[in-house]
Amino acid sequence: MIDSPDDGDHGRAAIEPRATNRLDALCLDASEPSRQANFWAVALGWDIVESDGEWALTPTDGTPFGILFELTSEQQVGQNNIHLDLTSTSLEDQRDLVARLVDLGARHADVGQSVDETHVVLADPEGNEFCIIGPHNQFLAGCGRLGAINADGTRHAGLFWSAALGWPLVWDENDQTAIRAPDGTGPLITWSGPPLMAKRGKNRLHLDIAPPRHSDQQAEADRLVELGATRIDIGQGEVSWVVMADPDGNEFCVVSPNAPPARTHADGSANASDRSVKPR
Repeated sequence: MIDSPDDGDHGRAAIEPRATNRLDALCLDASEPSRQANFWAVALGWDIVESDGEWALTPTDGTPFGILFELTSEQQVGQNNIHLDLTSTSLEDQRDLVARLVDLGARHADVGQSVDETHVVLADPEGNEFCIIGPHNQFLAGCGRLGAINADGTRHAGLFWSAALGWPLVWDENDQTAIRAPDGTGPLITWSGPPLMAKRGKNRLHLDIAPPRHSDQQAEADRLVELGATRIDIGQGEVSWVVMADPDGNEFCVVSPNAPPARTHADGSANASDRSVKPR
């Protein structure tokens, strides 16, 4: 979570990069995708959909992307490099959400936070850490329940993703950065600055992005390389998407520009596996 003040605009940036890739989905590795989907559906208040054995969430609050749950046999090792920040509207809402999620299998987690923190750190049923932010935090004001996708990352990564998605910087101070969709909807994506945690294998959370429709997928991958990304092989084999890593080494996928948005999975219009990393 970015260590930002609770009020004021100090540190907020106003860079307007050109529109480019669409954030298609947030993907979460899961040993039990159905259980994870049910847990996160309650946590976010989103709709859950199962199609051909694939599980996804579609937003109910205007968030411009969905969540896909990817089956994996690998267990989480250590603290995740990427986590989610959930908002709350009142202290009662924060307490109720914590209690409800603990009943569903979450547990309190210690990631080094102090006793004075106003956010509550939990881990989901498979050990993925996330935060429930206190109601007086102004940094995430205007966000839905999903307030931020927070990466343990550098300013370089934040600038890369701003250019990759065409999302403007809304925070840029002390090596911490944040971006948000140009129309001001959905969550922030934030990078909390150095020092970085050691990376232990493939991240359990990653982003799928799609180039503009009818554009050249490989040409876009080449552009992302020029911006600082690298093409990587994680055992994906012959697939229709390009697997890459951002400047901090976090994996992401460039899916087909003509694939329908992942959030349409709710009506069965696309199979989640059409755009997912499955390097097992």
